[in-house]
Amino acid sequence: MRKFRQQHCCQRLWQDSSLTPVTSKAHRQRTSIKKRTLNPEFNETLTFIVPFKDLPKKTLQIGVYDHDLGKHDDYIGGIVLSASAKEDRGKQWINCIENPGQTFEVWHQLELDS
Repeated sequence: MRKFRQQHCCQRLWQDSSLTPVTSKAHRQRTSIKKRTLNPEFNETLTFIVPFKDLPKKTLQIGVYDHDLGKHDDYIGGIVLSASAKEDRGKQWINCIENPGQTFEVWHQLELDS
């Protein structure tokens, strides 16, 4: 996820990404916290080391959170990318598998139940 547009009052945002099924700690990563912004840009690269042949069986789960000091972080929403995902989410995952080394940038709407 590169950009996030928020209409609510969130001041400290971060994202959590997991490549499932999780087989190592390296398959769960977080971005840095973006402070004092309602529209953070996550220009960070999270790298997951996984055999290419395993990608069709993997799922990338991305969650966005509002970081609260001394409290539980609030879940804003998330997305799931996989070969079995519907519409653009599945299409983007398949494009990445079929075209290694290419970048595909797609805007996705976050869902609360992701």
